[in-house]
Amino acid sequence: MSPDTLWLAVVVASVGCYLLKLAGMSVPAAWVEQPWVARVVDFVPAALLAALVAVQGLTSDDRLVVDGRLAGLAVAALALALRAPFIVVIVLAGATGAGVHVLTG
Repeated sequence: MSPDTLWLAVVVASVGCYLLKLAGMSVPAAWVEQPWVARVVDFVPAALLAALVAVQGLTSDDRLVVDGRLAGLAVAALALALRAPFIVVIVLAGATGAGVHVLTG
């Protein structure tokens, strides 16, 4: 990709983000105060985070993969279920992912 194309993509994406933010702020307050809207909005961050974790943990390029990242993710989920401190969750997940990577090559 040429530098000019890259900068054009950055500028177009920036303008798009600004317009999306402006559109969100332009929504009438009566629409936002609807109970069903509030319920949906409460779940959007969790859904986006779950999608991000799934994509980063299970894909490489254009294909699904099972590797050390999945093992690290499983260990992190278990540590979170056991109410471990966040730093412990991060260290355990990283160590597990690295260990699986070293063992499997």
